[in-house]
Amino acid sequence: MRIQLALNVSNLEEAIHFYSKLFGVPVNKRKPGYANFAIDQPPLKLVLFEAPAGAERLNHLGVEVFESEQVTAATDRLKAAGLVDRVEDESTCCYATQSKVWAKDPDGARWEWYRVLRDSESFGASPAEEPAHARR
Repeated sequence: MRIQLALNVSNLEEAIHFYSKLFGVPVNKRKPGYANFAIDQPPLKLVLFEAPAGAERLNHLGVEVFESEQVTAATDRLKAAGLVDRVEDESTCCYATQSKVWAKDPDGARWEWYRVLRDSESFGASPAEEPAHARR
């Protein structure tokens, strides 16, 4: 598994250039208004959403896992703790079909525990909260 950090950036090209140099890796996926990096060291999925007028730079946080059972276990654990905000099975978001569970921390920061099932040619959208660039 690896931690995910999703940022709203004012200029996608500048951000891609910066983070490619910062982590020493090329962009993993690039689409209009969207890019992500799959970084091995440190284990990080860095997601960039182009949102020039975005008031918040932090979009959301997450944990990417690689087995469906890990999403199920996280869902069960979060449900038992009363932390589940929403569950999404095979939803399309961020140019990928994913299964995930969402929670919000006490200050409203959104966390997702997710597994990418397959790539998608469409951005898609989460039902409750779309990234700022998807609302334009």
